[in-house]
Amino acid sequence: MSAVIQPQWWRKTLIGLLFSLTLAYALVALFAWYGPGGIQAPVKVQLNMWLVTPLWLTFFSLSYLFSTWRTAAFKLGLANLLCWGLFFALRGL
Repeated sequence: MSAVIQPQWWRKTLIGLLFSLTLAYALVALFAWYGPGGIQAPVKVQLNMWLVTPLWLTFFSLSYLFSTWRTAAFKLGLANLLCWGLFFALRGL
């Protein structure tokens, strides 16, 4: 008996790859610019670089827990909009 891959898994994978990476970048950008020491803190460079991968893989793996690919796209897209919106709103201050 062969296992059949559900058709929506491909969509969830693509949505998870793209949206979770941009969400990880947004969260790291918020931490880099507005975290302790701001963007000029010399020790935060390596930390910021290494934070991207665990965040990305965490959000990517969680994308399979959504019931449909549309739900995953909507919620991850909304999280992206909120994080990037907050980042650019704070940059304007």
